[in-house]
Formats: sequence, structure tokens, C-alpha cells
Amino acid sequence: MRILVAEDDRRLADLLEQALREDGWEVEVVHDGRSAYVRALPDGIPHDVLLLDWTLPELDGLTVCQRLRAIGVTTPVLMLTARGDVRDRIDGLQAGADDYLPKPFDLGELLARLHALRRRSSYVEAGLYQVDDLLVDPAARRVSRAGSEIELSAREFDILHLLVSRAGQVVSRFTILDEVWDGETDLRSNVIDVHLAAIRAKIDRPFGTHTITTLRGAGYRVDPAGQSQ
Repeated sequence: MRILVAEDDRRLADLLEQALREDGWEVEVVHDGRSAYVRALPDGIPHDVLLLDWTLPELDGLTVCQRLRAIGVTTPVLMLTARGDVRDRIDGLQAGADDYLPKPFDLGELLARLHALRRRSSYVEAGLYQVDDLLVDPAARRVSRAGSEIELSAREFDILHLLVSRAGQVVSRFTILDEVWDGETDLRSNVIDVHLAAIRAKIDRPFGTHTITTLRGAGYRVDPAGQSQ
């Protein structure tokens, strides 16, 4: 496991490096945004996760993340920042960060989030989708939660697959009808609601979880892992 840490507070950077090495990570540390950008480029040594502080000198962490995403770098990014406002968190996620942790943070939570990001990246490379402990395997058409297999009908699987493949995005009723039913049913029909109720009864109710948010008049959204309300 290899991680790039970009943190200009050298005392904190040293503490992070020590903790990460003890946790089994191979750690590279830089102290400014320009160095972080260069070291994260695809022609360099690959990293499993990038840990970026927001307020880096030369290039801030937000800009580093935006520029990396703009050239196609998909390495998971966890953003560290003293900014705790919801608007700042939204800005970080929209810039391409996969997760966001405000300072001060618990070291155990940081390590857990880094491991979760690495696992999700591995799933994506394997063509799998994960939201928290829900895992969707399109190739095998299998769904599991916390290791427990969940049986879905073909239509239920197609709806869930569509939603998790666009996690963080609002998916309209029209899109679901167009892609799952090929537009063969009426937009005014309650067929989507019936299927979503069945999906929720299987993937959420037995586990006390909430995966799919209904946005009245807009559609449905599956939030990225760790962001569900």
C-alpha cells in the first residue's frame, strides 16, 4: 500500500508518516501543492491513495485535485482541512476528492477512511461498485451487504446497478425508465416506486441502513460511501 501525503505542517506530516508506516503503508511526504501534483502524475511512481491538505503553499489541495482529475488521474483523494462548513465540503467533493476529513481528526478514523478508499479503488478496477458495505457485482449480477448475499430480481438489480454506478448524481425517473425499461412504460406509472420499495426492503431494512435518497420532483440518488444521510 503506497500513499502520498501532502501536508505543509511539518510536525503533523511527521506524525502522519509515522502512524501510516506503523499501519503498513509505504509513505511519501511532500510539503507543497506543486510537489504533490508532480509526484501524483501518472508517469511517476503509482500511489494507492493521495492524502492532501487543503491549504498547501504554491498550489492548494483543491487545485491539485482539480488538475489531477482534469488529466484523468483517478487515484482516490482524501482531503484534510480545517474548514468545516458544508459548503467547503461540497467544494472539495466537486473538485474530485473522494472523501473529506476536517481537522482536528481522530487518527483511527483517518486510517479507516484511507483503507476504505483503497478498497473502493480496487473494486472499481475490478468492475465492482461499493457504497459503504453494499457491494454490487455487475458481471456476476450479485449484490451483498456486510458479506451477506442479497437476492434481487433482474429489474431490481438493473435499477440498483444504474444508481450505484452514478453514485453522487441525481438519476431522474425518465433515465431509469429509458435505461431499465427502454422507455416501454409510462413516466406517470408507479412502477419505479414499487421496485424501489422492494429494493430498499432487501438492501436496507434488514441492516438498518439508508442507501437511496428520493428527491421529490428530481429523481433518486445514491450517495458516495460515507456520505449517506
